[in-house]
Amino acid sequence: MLSMIRQAVVLLFLASAAAWATHLWHPRAPALHLVQEPLRADEVSMQAIQERWKGGVLWIDARPQEQFDAGHVPGALLLNEQKFEEQLVGHLEALQTNQKPIVVYCSAAKCDASRHVLERLRQLLPIENAFVLKGGWKAWQAARK
Repeated sequence: MLSMIRQAVVLLFLASAAAWATHLWHPRAPALHLVQEPLRADEVSMQAIQERWKGGVLWIDARPQEQFDAGHVPGALLLNEQKFEEQLVGHLEALQTNQKPIVVYCSAAKCDASRHVLERLRQLLPIENAFVLKGGWKAWQAARK
């Protein structure tokens, strides 16, 4: 009897290890939880952008120049923390005459660069209708598939 229990425990351990390894290395592994964090007050989702504004927003890319050059939302303005003042001068007219909602994005959900850029913009310009894209560049890419 003790031998059978020991075998069952070993089999359960091996099956669990194989399942966990598959989840870690599978390129399209599902999330381990189905509940998403709610949107913060200054965030907007890709779904809301598409439904509410039909994609008609002014995009601001808060990522470094190299990432922007590798790919960005068509028509996006580059405005990052590294060269904020320099880049802002080049985009000042577009920002002041803009009538569309502004959406700032950075690399991914855990990136705070977009939030920092948005805060600095709000300090310098009278911007009201501006948001951070929840999920960042990765969310935009996923919505395009």
